[in-house]
Amino acid sequence: MTESIQFETAKMSDIDDVLVLQELYLVVNLSEEEKTSGFVTTPFSILQLTEVIQKSELFIAKKNNKIIAYIFAGSWEFFQQWPIFNYMSSLFPELHFLDFKITTTNSFQYGPICIHKEYRGRGLIKPLFEFMRTHMAQKYALGLTFINKINIPSMKAHTEKLKWTIIGDFQFNNNDYSILAYNMNQPVSKTI
Repeated sequence: MTESIQFETAKMSDIDDVLVLQELYLVVNLSEEEKTSGFVTTPFSILQLTEVIQKSELFIAKKNNKIIAYIFAGSWEFFQQWPIFNYMSSLFPELHFLDFKITTTNSFQYGPICIHKEYRGRGLIKPLFEFMRTHMAQKYALGLTFINKINIPSMKAHTEKLKWTIIGDFQFNNNDYSILAYNMNQPVSKTI
């Protein structure tokens, strides 16, 4: 399935296509039924996309020159512009993962990840994640993220397919989230 798909670090010319994909799956644009297939909660502006692209921290999958998936990654400094990320990073002293002391300098915020529905469940998540992992592992030991507990497709993809570890949870704006961690030096298993 992934033979004809290219994995790239996003360029400025990719911004419009990323915004189109983001709008398709942004939680506020979906019905309750559509949300059951997965969603993204954080919208990014052109200015924010520009900043992430300049830091080489936006990773995309393309088929026939069309963006079919993306993964955002970034420093806690970048993500502090949203209150939920500040709240989550304030919990780091209470969190434990392997032998790591979790800090804002040895970890980064992974996500959101968005895959066009036509390509979900076809094995795209692992090679896209692995492409991102090899780049971000040069900067950070740990990837951290949070997933809304009602986003069951995302939770399953990350815990079952990618083997992320749930290390905590929190509430924010009347939503329940799980906190997940990943050792960036650990390649993703090739098995399904």
